[in-house]
Amino acid sequence: MDYVKGIFRARPNRFIAEVEVEGELEIAHVPNTGRCKELLIDGAAVWLKPSDNPNRKTKYSLHFVENKGVLVSLYSQQANSIVYDAIIDGKIKELAGYDFHQREKTVENSRIDIYLANREDNCCGMNFLTEPCYVEVKGVTLIVDGEARFPDAPTERGAKHMKELIKLKKDGNRCAVFFLIQHPAGKFFRPNWENDPNFSKTLNEAHEAGVEILVYRCDNRLDGIELIAEPLDFDLNPPEAD
Repeated sequence: MDYVKGIFRARPNRFIAEVEVEGELEIAHVPNTGRCKELLIDGAAVWLKPSDNPNRKTKYSLHFVENKGVLVSLYSQQANSIVYDAIIDGKIKELAGYDFHQREKTVENSRIDIYLANREDNCCGMNFLTEPCYVEVKGVTLIVDGEARFPDAPTERGAKHMKELIKLKKDGNRCAVFFLIQHPAGKFFRPNWENDPNFSKTLNEAHEAGVEILVYRCDNRLDGIELIAEPLDFDLNPPEAD
């Protein structure tokens, strides 16, 4: 199904947006709970995916917004799929070489986005998994002077994920947090100390504990989104500490 172009007008709450389509005001679902206030401004061009479900309350979902001359993906849940597919395709060199891949691995009372391991046979010919690796994925849309920053709003859930990775790392597992920049203008990553110092501090603690940090970005097109197979640099310090 093709995208429909519209004009963003307002966001009454974090789940819906008012958009103008061919002169008519429509309601669209926003698949991103972040603030996105620097992206969703009155008059911004947006690209909507129509729904053929007659029981849906909204006729459209808002997938892309034009910003700084590029398409920005607002479908935050898609970040996990993009990273997972890129791992399978061998595009992420740091996570290559695993022959077992799983989405949403349950660990105690939590779910980690991606679980990787290697299959080995024991003396009885039974398969078992070794060298486990846990990967938590975060989609990033906020750009400040070319820097991609996460989060764009305080996230207790994000800090909780970092603490879970710290525990898994201390238990002897390989762990990584993967920041997928969904705004093509982002060339570098830094945690958003101004908006969420708690997450930023916890991310630093995770890194010091041995949790790896991986940063990549997307090439966004209306006919598909692909991960660009070139890792980007990051700096975990506050901007004023440079």
